[in-house]
Amino acid sequence: MKHFLIVVDMQKDFVDGALGTEEAVAIVPHVVAKIKGFDGEIFATLDTHHENYMQTNEGKHLPVPHCIKNTAGWALDKAVAAALDERGYTAVEKRTFGAENLPDIIRKAAGGEDFDITLIGLCTDICVVSNALLLKAHFPEATIAVDPACCAGVTPQAHNAALATMQSCQIEMN
Repeated sequence: MKHFLIVVDMQKDFVDGALGTEEAVAIVPHVVAKIKGFDGEIFATLDTHHENYMQTNEGKHLPVPHCIKNTAGWALDKAVAAALDERGYTAVEKRTFGAENLPDIIRKAAGGEDFDITLIGLCTDICVVSNALLLKAHFPEATIAVDPACCAGVTPQAHNAALATMQSCQIEMN
C-alpha cells in the first residue's frame, strides 16, 4: 500500500503574512515533524494567485491580496520548506480552494496500487476541507485522513466546524 501526505498551503501569507494567525504559526513545528516522520510520498499545494487577484471572484469575496505568485508571501514557510526539501516532494499549484488536478496526480502516483492519504495544513475550514472532500469524491474507497494537530483554521471555531464536517463525510482524524 502506498501512503500519500498532502501538505496544504503552508505558505508565508497563511502562516504569518497577510492572512496569518497565531494558530497557524503554532502548528508549524507539528507540520515539520509530520513531514520528517512520514513514510511515503509527499505533495505540497501552493495557493497561487496573480496580480489580477482583486478582480477575481475570490478577490471580491476576500479582498486581501495573498499568495501572489513569485512573491515572498507565496513561498512556503521556511521551516516547512526545509523539511520538504530534505524529504523530497511534488509541488502542486492551485488556483482555487481545491487543487483540481490533485486527483489525477494521486492516481498516477498510485500506479494502480491501493493507497491512503493524509492531509495537513491551512486553512482547515477552506483549503484543507476542500481538498479532503475533493479527494474523497474521487477515491471513495481510499482512507482519507486529516491530522487536526497539523491544521489551523481561520478561527478555532471554524477549524472545529471543518473537522466535524469532514468527519461527517467519513474523513478520518489521526
